[in-house]
Amino acid sequence: MNRIPLIDRASAPASVAGTLDAIHGAFGATPNMFRTVAQSPAALNALWGFFGALGNGGSIDTQLGEKIAVAVANRNDCHYCLAAHTALGRKAGASAAEMGAAQTGQSDDPRTAAALAFALKLVEARGQVSEADVQALRSAGFSDGQVVEIVAHVALNLFTNYVNVAFAVPVDFPSVALRR
Repeated sequence: MNRIPLIDRASAPASVAGTLDAIHGAFGATPNMFRTVAQSPAALNALWGFFGALGNGGSIDTQLGEKIAVAVANRNDCHYCLAAHTALGRKAGASAAEMGAAQTGQSDDPRTAAALAFALKLVEARGQVSEADVQALRSAGFSDGQVVEIVAHVALNLFTNYVNVAFAVPVDFPSVALRR
């Protein structure tokens, strides 16, 4: 059972209603994670802004962003984000096998593999990466701006993982098994 009540759009305060409407429009539903975060208008607006900035204004493609998300979710045992981002990755054109491999930081594409390895190192080492780690991304073809965006994707997913795990948010996407 979730530890923080879900905000229902019908009874949502005006301070979050517009954002919940935008989220509903984007997803065709209002995912439980957003309904939980809606307890704080500031947190909801920050979260939705972060998603929008990376999704609409970033240079990391959607599939890679979703693969980073499943790798981070798998590492943090976040069933909610694993399910949500697997579905979103599939919607973006990634195969089930690609999304499954991404859970453990694997990819047949060397560029994607480099990004996933870096993302998981960021999580494991709590940001303590080396110049060689950053250089490995550059060598894989990422610009410095894209390296920063990979860190931003990891940070966003840490936030959402922590929300979903800490508050036991009910998963409202098709379940996906964790991989070790």
